[in-house]
Amino acid sequence: MPTPRLTTLCARELRGSQIKGLQRPLSQRATISSTSWQAPSANVSSKTSSTPPSTLLLPSRSYSQGSAVSRLARSASSPGAAAETYVAYGMTQKIFEACSKQGDYTIPQASQKGVEVPLTASGEHLGVSDSWWYKELGLTPTFSTWSQITFLHMYLLTVRLRALPYRDSVQTYSRHLIDHFSHNAEHRMDVLHDLGTRGIRNKYLKDLFIQWRGIIAAYDEGLIKGDAVLGAAVWRNLWKASATGPDGQEVDWTKVAWVVAYMRRVLFELSKMDEADMAFALSQGGGAESAIFGFNPVDKKMAEASN
Repeated sequence: MPTPRLTTLCARELRGSQIKGLQRPLSQRATISSTSWQAPSANVSSKTSSTPPSTLLLPSRSYSQGSAVSRLARSASSPGAAAETYVAYGMTQKIFEACSKQGDYTIPQASQKGVEVPLTASGEHLGVSDSWWYKELGLTPTFSTWSQITFLHMYLLTVRLRALPYRDSVQTYSRHLIDHFSHNAEHRMDVLHDLGTRGIRNKYLKDLFIQWRGIIAAYDEGLIKGDAVLGAAVWRNLWKASATGPDGQEVDWTKVAWVVAYMRRVLFELSKMDEADMAFALSQGGGAESAIFGFNPVDKKMAEASN
């Protein structure tokens, strides 16, 4: 059984921090704008209630009482329950795996004794990957790019998890999500990048946690202020605020717009999904056009139309 309280460096920092977006009342939190992404058949409406959050009635579910989905739903609506942290751990592990998979890469030379690992111009270990983030967008398969792609998907899920009815539940799920990232990142440093010294790994993990805090603020600002601001945040994080891409050519801003359209679509799809269903839907995947995460030609068409 997984340990409910992990002691990774990121987890300890997160427990002692106060995430500004999570400390606001539910009624004051940023909402997802649908002006930049409209599904053809969607009919989305929002209502503001003056009733305090503690007195709001949660919608009833039609899940079978014996199903795994119903157990997830009941635990998510019972903050502080003994089982909640275990359910949250298992659920966030599944959704983190979906996040990590998007920018996944391998370094074949890492397992070959005496073989030198190729490096990028900036000195990073260069991997190989078939992910559309590298093939279509032209990003470089490195540890730093993987972390930024993973952070982007973790952020999209964080926005959805903010809709949980209790702040304690939001914090529990968010804490476990960054725990999983911390463990996976440290494993990659050790196995793929030969960073065997724990002190060096801890330093990198601390830097990554600081980046995560900045990413939350930057993408939140973009959701509120519009696609231009969101696109600038994407460019700073994925393209490292460089005027040129990895190929040495000028940055193709259509690709930046492509990522913005992708984020808007994913947020819209997640907003229609019950939190208890996310782990199952994201882990099952599906075809290219049916999966929430992953390549979707609609995103590319929207970016090209807006250019």
